[in-house]
Amino acid sequence: MKRTIVYILTMLLPVLAAGQEELNKYLTIAAENNPGLRAAFNNYLSALEKAPQAGSLPDPQLAFGYFIQPVETRNGPQEFKISATQMFPWFGTLKAKETATFKQAMAQYGMFNDKRSKLFNEVKASWYNLYFNNKAVAITLENIDILNTFKKLATVKVEAGKVSAVDQYRIEMEINDLENQLADLRDKQYVLELEFNKLLNVQEPITLTWPDSLWTTDFYLNKTAALDSIKANNHQLLSIDRQIESLELRKQIAKKEGAPSFSLGIDYVSIGKGANNMSGKDAIAFPKVGITIPLYRNKYKSMVQEVVYLEKAKDFERVDKVNALEVIFENTWKDYTDARRRIELFQAQLGLAQKAMKLLETEYAYANKNFEEILRIERRLLQYQLELEKAKTDKQAAIAFISYLMGK
Repeated sequence: MKRTIVYILTMLLPVLAAGQEELNKYLTIAAENNPGLRAAFNNYLSALEKAPQAGSLPDPQLAFGYFIQPVETRNGPQEFKISATQMFPWFGTLKAKETATFKQAMAQYGMFNDKRSKLFNEVKASWYNLYFNNKAVAITLENIDILNTFKKLATVKVEAGKVSAVDQYRIEMEINDLENQLADLRDKQYVLELEFNKLLNVQEPITLTWPDSLWTTDFYLNKTAALDSIKANNHQLLSIDRQIESLELRKQIAKKEGAPSFSLGIDYVSIGKGANNMSGKDAIAFPKVGITIPLYRNKYKSMVQEVVYLEKAKDFERVDKVNALEVIFENTWKDYTDARRRIELFQAQLGLAQKAMKLLETEYAYANKNFEEILRIERRLLQYQLELEKAKTDKQAAIAFISYLMGK
């Protein structure tokens, strides 16, 4: 059973590009361990067990009667009576009930699939946040090292009397700011790792690893195709569709319950030894046939009308869900395209800033000029490096969320 559940939980894991193996591994762990997901799966299994119950005949009735005052007959006194009766609903009623209940179970399965897709999206988003924070730590450390190099150069120039000690102080101020920022990032890293491990529900914290650079692959569908896929495959919409199918069957059931039902039975009467010295003879009445006629029609008309209203409500609910998903998709697609633009922008800006820094380094080393500009460009370099990594993570997070909306 455990292997079956794990297989169902993980069978729709996406095929990941090169460099995503670690993330794929974390998704598998989350599918196996997350308690909310396992609870949703067991709710589906529970709903599935209702189908055989709904499709079963009602329990037969067995009655026993004992004659306190025996009834004398020609063959002898009647001592006791046993009756057995089985009710049969109108043709097709049980099959319709079983199918309707199964459709409800499939609606529950759709919600389980939605919860699984949502969990995978949360794991991806959390992992991307961890990647960015870890990358921000590395970039900040790299910039502190660069500033320390400038600090040594400025110290030499101050001792030689070529520049003012103000240059040295400014660098120390920049280093202090970055070290404070670094401490904040490391504190944040602990919280993010705790959140990530809780999603995976592991007993011991996992040692996390990240690629040197996050992949920048584009989404594999265009905007129109992605939206069409959402309307066709979103798990919440599929769940509503199964509920609508179940309601259609419930309407048929309500109509069938307004038709007659039948009963078949048998009576057994035990007759004792009579005064005429007869040894007693059992009298058997077989078969016994009954029919239940539903005379009060308003009840059944109301049952049908109830389902009609529920169908209309589900139709409106589906339209409302489609509208909401379209708005969510448009916002996410905007975030995706914005992240793509920012990646291109900050790659270009970072290249220009690095070229400017090399020129300024040369001017300061040989002509003691533009120290303030060096610090300004250094801050820009740090900003562009962080913004580039943030754009990469935002892009992949948007792709992950669109995949969730598509039911992937």
